[in-house]
Amino acid sequence: MNEARKATVNRLKRIEGQVRGLAQMVEDDRYCIDILHQVQAVKSALAKVESAVLKDHAAHCVADAIRSGDPAEQQVKFGELVELFEKVKR
Repeated sequence: MNEARKATVNRLKRIEGQVRGLAQMVEDDRYCIDILHQVQAVKSALAKVESAVLKDHAAHCVADAIRSGDPAEQQVKFGELVELFEKVKR
């Protein structure tokens, strides 16, 4: 596994811990604003993971499709990105 993937997996494991902490906060009936701050922290951390995975996809999968010279493969990779961005807009 390359360094970028290790970093992403480690970040996801930290997020997993944050989510467990959030569940505990709710169970402990902690102050709502404290819980909401932690929810925002988790969302921010997930956004960083999303960005890292997208960069990896562009650097490897999309770049490989471009290098291949295969128009069908290039279209598939481009279509995947367009579909992803359309989902984000919803």
